Amino acid sequence: MRRLMKFLHTMGAIGLMGAMASLVVMLGVVPPPSSALAGYALMRGAMAAVATWVFLPSLALMLVAGLLAIALNRAFQNAGWAWVKLATGVLMFEYGFVGVQGPMQIEADRAAQALLGRVDPATLALSLGAERGTLWVLLAIATLNVVLGVWRPRIMRRPQTRESPQRVGTGSAPR
Repeated sequence: MRRLMKFLHTMGAIGLMGAMASLVVMLGVVPPPSSALAGYALMRGAMAAVATWVFLPSLALMLVAGLLAIALNRAFQNAGWAWVKLATGVLMFEYGFVGVQGPMQIEADRAAQALLGRVDPATLALSLGAERGTLWVLLAIATLNVVLGVWRPRIMRRPQTRESPQRVGTGSAPR
């Protein structure tokens, strides 16, 4: 079961980081809505699809498999690096909804409405910088999580109990 959770967690991380990288690239090549509204709407629709069908499922798979891995493996429960990964994973899940999937879907809908003449095209593409920044921050956090999972640094480990502690100041040398 441990290997299955590790495999699912890794596959989720691969999908998540791939989706974020592709969204960053698409944000860089999206045409301006003022000169190419149809191309802008098409690109924003594709970005919303990537966010909905690749980004979110990968994020959910990564988080659930990571949670199950911690629950099933006693060593992970005492490892500080695993708890740091859990905390950043929960933050990524929240900001994935608020900062990536939500804005991508809203902008795709607004671009489609602009094609129908219901929304002014001048009001589009205002969130490109914020979306790009959010994706870069999430990519950095995901990279940190990979580093933590690979190198597993000793962070906030619980102290180990000793069977026979040495006495200090008794005047006798330990045997």
